[in-house]
Amino acid sequence: MTEDEIRRGFQEHAALAQYYRWYQFYECVEGGVSNAIDILAEDVVVTSGLGTAIGHDEYAARVSQLPDTWNNAHHVQSVAIEHGDKGAITLNAQITYQNRGMLPDGAVRQADLSYTVEMVPGETVLPLLSNVLIEQDAETEAEDFKDAYATNRMRSLVHYWLALIEDPSRNAEPVREILADDFSLNFSSGAITDFDSVAAWLAGPGTQVVASTHLISNFQAEETASNTYSVTMDFDWSGILPNETVLVAKTQHSWVVTNDPTERFARIQSVDVEVLEAFRPREN
Repeated sequence: MTEDEIRRGFQEHAALAQYYRWYQFYECVEGGVSNAIDILAEDVVVTSGLGTAIGHDEYAARVSQLPDTWNNAHHVQSVAIEHGDKGAITLNAQITYQNRGMLPDGAVRQADLSYTVEMVPGETVLPLLSNVLIEQDAETEAEDFKDAYATNRMRSLVHYWLALIEDPSRNAEPVREILADDFSLNFSSGAITDFDSVAAWLAGPGTQVVASTHLISNFQAEETASNTYSVTMDFDWSGILPNETVLVAKTQHSWVVTNDPTERFARIQSVDVEVLEAFRPREN
């Protein structure tokens, strides 16, 4: 990872947080269309096999016509991000789409789709989707329907958390939205159980590097009780010190997450961290 990639990491996590949110309305209609509109620029253009919708009203009218008896799943296979001028981002993704309800007798429809998503800076760290192009590459066979809501909902939360803690502004206030009332962040440096301590952590240890980012691997998410999820993953961390030395480390995270589908994001109940590889200078 180059130093430039480390410095732009928080922007990519913010873009991925919004991208994974795109699927949440389709996979859980209880969340409401307002959460879908929240990620879109006012003059958004959405083009798919259903045609083209321009602006919030046309998009809302289109998705409101989708049968609420359908089950939809979007399994993301790959994502690539390109940075443009003035904070613009283009995201290209390949997914496997599954639907149960469109075909008779409970048959599962499956297709490979390509997404090209253009994003522009928003008023917060989260960008807004300004252009979405969805193209079908192939119709494929499916043995059964596999739900993707847990993965996409939790992915969105994790990427938003990383965007916020990597953002050089070190603004703790947006973190409130993604913490449960009685949260516990059990870091290797000690437990954090109140918001003032979160703010102090961001303002203290968080400022010891001028830029940092995390790569996610071994991601697993499952619902363990009604609206409660278990999330496990590994983070490969890279950070740049003021003297331009690059540090690296690897940790394993285990999260418990509570979820209200009507909220923009799920909320972190607890975080437990195991250090797999301690902080050290990166070998050149």
